[in-house]
Amino acid sequence: MFLKITQIETKKLIGFATLTSLADDKTPLIWRQLMPRLKEVKNAVNADLFSVQVYDINSFQYFTSHTTFTKYALVEVKNYDLIPDQFITFKISQGQYAGFLHKGTSADFYKTLQFIFEEWLPNSQYLLDNRPHFAVMGDNYYGHENPNSEEEIWIPIL
Repeated sequence: MFLKITQIETKKLIGFATLTSLADDKTPLIWRQLMPRLKEVKNAVNADLFSVQVYDINSFQYFTSHTTFTKYALVEVKNYDLIPDQFITFKISQGQYAGFLHKGTSADFYKTLQFIFEEWLPNSQYLLDNRPHFAVMGDNYYGHENPNSEEEIWIPIL
């Protein structure tokens, strides 16, 4: 499940966002906005999709299923020269991240998060940083209900 610690370089992304919570998950809305419009993105770095979460600085002190955060459905671009109508820009600044591999359906995703936040992080030498968290869905991502799907999970660390 644990992949590596690495320095992520700055990533320029475009797509859609929504304010959501685990209890009132609006994630499908932004993916339904992005997916049919992917062909409009003319300067994509590759075919990878990015699911990004931005949490308030105090979110993890009192995190519940009703804690709100901003969720993004994005694609990485070479530059911001060709942004389709209604797309927003988002930048992940360079920094140190811990990477993990989630394999399975979205229903099992909580197990990966439990491992990261209840086992790995507390037993590591690292602290959680207040920067975006993100997942990368690349060539081995076959859909959120496919048990063979793989996605990389990246959490910001100090």
